[in-house]
Formats: sequence, C-alpha cells, structure tokens
Amino acid sequence: MKQLLFLFFLASVTLVNSQNNQPIIHKEGKLITDFVPRKWKIIAKSEGDLNKDKMIDIAFVIENTAIENIILNEGLGKDTLNVNPRFLLVLFKTDSKYVLKSINKKFIPSQDDAESPCLEDPFMENGGIEIKNGVLYIDLHYWLSCGSWYVTDRKYKFRFQDNSFVLIGYDSTSFHRSSGESESESINFLSKKKELITGMNEFEESNPKTTWKSIKIEKLIKLEDLTTDSEIDY
Repeated sequence: MKQLLFLFFLASVTLVNSQNNQPIIHKEGKLITDFVPRKWKIIAKSEGDLNKDKMIDIAFVIENTAIENIILNEGLGKDTLNVNPRFLLVLFKTDSKYVLKSINKKFIPSQDDAESPCLEDPFMENGGIEIKNGVLYIDLHYWLSCGSWYVTDRKYKFRFQDNSFVLIGYDSTSFHRSSGESESESINFLSKKKELITGMNEFEESNPKTTWKSIKIEKLIKLEDLTTDSEIDY
C-alpha cells in the first residue's frame, strides 16, 4: 500500500512539473503581465518598434520559479542548480492590446546547466536582450569557473520580415583565459558574407589575420527554430 502511495506521489509531482514547465501562454492581452503564467516571472525585457508601425513593441524573457527545478549538484560548482526553463516572447502593440507574435521555448538557456555545473548564467551574466533600431538582439555569454579555459560571447540579430523574425546577423568571439588567444567571426545573412579574424592575443602583441568569404544560404533561420544547441556554422 505504501509503495502504491509513493508511486502515486511521484506521478503527481511529475504531472505538476510538466504543467509548470509547459504552461499555456495567452495569444493577446492588455498588459505584459497577461502573458506571464502563474508562478513564472519576467527576468529581462526591452521595448522598441520592431515592425515599423510606430508602436512600442516588447521582447522579454520569462522564467519558471518551480522549486522542483532546483536540483542538487554533487560535483564541482554550486551545491544546487536552477534548471527552470525560460521562454522568449515578442509582443506587438496595437491600439488596444498586445499580440503575441513570436515565442521560443528552447533558445534561452536556464540559469544553470546540470551537464555543465560550473557554467555561469549565459543569459544574465553579461548577456541579455535589447531592441535597437528595429532589430532584436540576444546576447549570450559562456564562462565556466571549472572545466574550460574558454570564454565565448555570442550575439544574435533578428529582424521582422515576411511575417516572422529571422536571423540576419551573428557574431561570436572566443577567448582563452590562460594563453590570451582569441578569434572572432561575424556573419551577415543578408549580404551572405562571413568575416573571420584569427591570430589575436589579449596578453601580448599579435598580428591578426582577417579573412572574408561568401556563404551559401538557402533560407534565413527563424527565431522560433533556434535552440540552445543550435550551431551557427557556415
């Protein structure tokens, strides 16, 4: 009997966790809070006109606060890890309400990573979200206190066209904290050009080399299709 009750309890917790991690997001609302599910919170936001209608749109990131997603860590790094999911939402402003135009549930990393417990928060640690000149920027910063010497910054640029947000630019810089060696790449998906700079060093005089190349792009990447594991490699 006790075993059956215990199994029922585990099933109930699993069901609750599933509901908490995949809540229903409203399609429209008068306030930004109308799009934030119960027990979730806004952790970052930016405002600006994204579709050139002279209305102030909003892009923001929400995070679950479920205690069940705070897990113990027995290895290196923190004692506990917050693996609550985060959603990226983009709202378009109309005369009377906000309309949910885009949502991505898999792109913004959680505060902690169970597989990389030494990783600092990629989104909130020197990263974030910004709307500037009609472009949506998402910055991610990867820094580990153990397990890797590399620091990597990734900046994504999205523009609204053909009724969806597409990736128009991608910049990545990597830096080795021990040797000082670094390199960067910048991809312009509209001009179909890639710039690669190698041979840089943060600690000593260096002779950087810049290489340009044309890239083949069949179609632009949509914001909705990106995940934390997506590789931008051209």
